Amino acid sequence: MNKTLTLFTLALLSVTTAKGEGLDSLALLVQRGDSLMQQYNTYEALKYYQQAYDKAQQRDAVYFTMNDSDPTSPTSKSYVPEDRVPRQLRLKLADCQYKRANYRQTAELLKNMPEDSLTHEAFRQLANSYKQQGDMGAYMYWAAQLLNHYPMDGEVVAGLTLAYARSDQPQKGIVCALKYTLKDSTNILVNRAEAEAWLLNGDYTAASKLYERLLQQGDSTFSTLYSAGMCYTKTDSLERAYECLKPALWLSNMKHPGAAWRLGVVSVDTHRYDEGLSYLSLALDLMQPDTVAMRAITLSQGEGYYLAKHYDKAVESWKRHLTYNPTSMATYYNIANALGYLIKDDEQA
Repeated sequence: MNKTLTLFTLALLSVTTAKGEGLDSLALLVQRGDSLMQQYNTYEALKYYQQAYDKAQQRDAVYFTMNDSDPTSPTSKSYVPEDRVPRQLRLKLADCQYKRANYRQTAELLKNMPEDSLTHEAFRQLANSYKQQGDMGAYMYWAAQLLNHYPMDGEVVAGLTLAYARSDQPQKGIVCALKYTLKDSTNILVNRAEAEAWLLNGDYTAASKLYERLLQQGDSTFSTLYSAGMCYTKTDSLERAYECLKPALWLSNMKHPGAAWRLGVVSVDTHRYDEGLSYLSLALDLMQPDTVAMRAITLSQGEGYYLAKHYDKAVESWKRHLTYNPTSMATYYNIANALGYLIKDDEQA
């Protein structure tokens, strides 16, 4: 058996062409493409790589023999490779296409290559090409295959964790992240992704611990502060929520409606009535004409004004709420109660 394998290996090593493949011209095309890539001229490089690729595909059948001095001997056998294009040429062309955002062509070039022929960068380009095309199923498959070969690629771990979590598979995302964090618990990208996976899985206590870790690491991005604030509202840690949501809103240049809304609600709940009402007013302006959001914000505004003892403004907000939610019996009752007992307007009540 070993002798047979050795002979077959020697036979493949002695491959010769039937007519002459123009290997020098093929190499020259690749060299020109390489030179242009070094100058970041992907436009011209693509032409040479594509010519080389086409030339490689058009090569005639080759022959192998035990006697490489005479390829035409009776013992010679024809051999047509499954893929006539050399591995490195295919990788170079795919890299050039990827850098030009030709993601469909990149995926087509790489997806059928044997996995042991894919470099780490090629794996990444293949997975991200599908992600850029919106094919999250293919992205998750190839990202998982990449991690089988390179399990400590934290950026891909984070991306796959988020993809699972946002595809209604948060538990798979948690497992993906935990495999990494057992060895490295300091990677901010992975910690962010795992925290979101726990959040989407409904485990706010676990998520809050991870957000606490991120904040201790100095992660002060909008996404971390906003998500941490949302998580703290779920665990009734309202002061911590306030401390996160306020800088998050400022980081958004006061333009994120969700942050304004949530901060307004938390501020009211922590008895910062005037401050909270100003945030709710901002959220109202930012969210128009979102009917669902307007319904929730006007209700919160009414409650905020009521707790701040601005009863006339509470009634005004509740009336506005009825324009979005006209069947709310509780709101009619609140208006009547405020008018009758606090504003003393019995007729309206």
